[in-house]
Amino acid sequence: MILNPIAWPNGARCACSISFDMDADSLIHIARPRDGFNRLYPITMGRYGPTVAIPRILETYRRLGLKQSFFIPAWAMQQYPQAVEAILRDGHEIGHHGFLHEDPTTITQSEQRHWFEQALDVHLRMTGRKPTGYRAPVYNVTQGTIDLLIEHGFSYDSSLMADDIPYLMKSGAGELFEVPPHWGNDDWPAFAHFEEIGYMMPVRSPSIGLSAFFEEFEAQYEAGGLWMPVWHPFLTGRLARWRLVEKFIEKILTTHDIWFAPLAEIVAHVDAFRRSGGGVRVEALPYYDGPVALMNEPRQAARLL
Repeated sequence: MILNPIAWPNGARCACSISFDMDADSLIHIARPRDGFNRLYPITMGRYGPTVAIPRILETYRRLGLKQSFFIPAWAMQQYPQAVEAILRDGHEIGHHGFLHEDPTTITQSEQRHWFEQALDVHLRMTGRKPTGYRAPVYNVTQGTIDLLIEHGFSYDSSLMADDIPYLMKSGAGELFEVPPHWGNDDWPAFAHFEEIGYMMPVRSPSIGLSAFFEEFEAQYEAGGLWMPVWHPFLTGRLARWRLVEKFIEKILTTHDIWFAPLAEIVAHVDAFRRSGGGVRVEALPYYDGPVALMNEPRQAARLL
């Protein structure tokens, strides 16, 4: 196995950062704009996150002495200010996650800028500072998204999947770190059962659904890398699932040499490591300048022009 080249603080074997996407009920409103306001079951499913799961998650973090990261649509921040205040009071990071969980690939660049900057204004009003990290709704990032992040001084994105560990992205607009997620470390495939937005996953038991994350941790620990599960409070914050997560975290804190930190802190460490001469992989953007299509006949390709 190829080992991670990044040296973690205090001799830790593996860096760990649990990131929660607190989408709340933004999902039903963005998916069903005409009548989502009157669909009470999905609204309550989303509300469970900030009202019930977040206090449970924060209590665990306080007990174990952990500081972690939350990505929240700005609309959800406005709807659930008590959850935002509790997260900030405990010293956790809040990252940018769009305004109403809008998909950047389905709107124009000008619309993307509008909602991106509207969300920034909410962050400034409610937290007193600009976020340094971003995760795109549905992980859907465009080159325009990257340029917006660089323009507004973000230090990292956490939406793209080109590596197992943080890497640097460079484009004509500047540079930005990527902290890569992947679907095998996301609770959506295991637990999301949400017909209204087109997901009907066969819901796994807590032990089966979460075993995939624990196996991912062991692989990252062996490689000396970064374990970053991406969870949603209304999914993994449910009672039986979070009970297993608690037991797992308690165990690895006592049996493994690990460093738990918010993503912003991990990125700052990787940047310092790079500036001191350490090796961090670089990806050059944009990947492509236009459509790429394989066509059997020239006239088919011509229809793209």
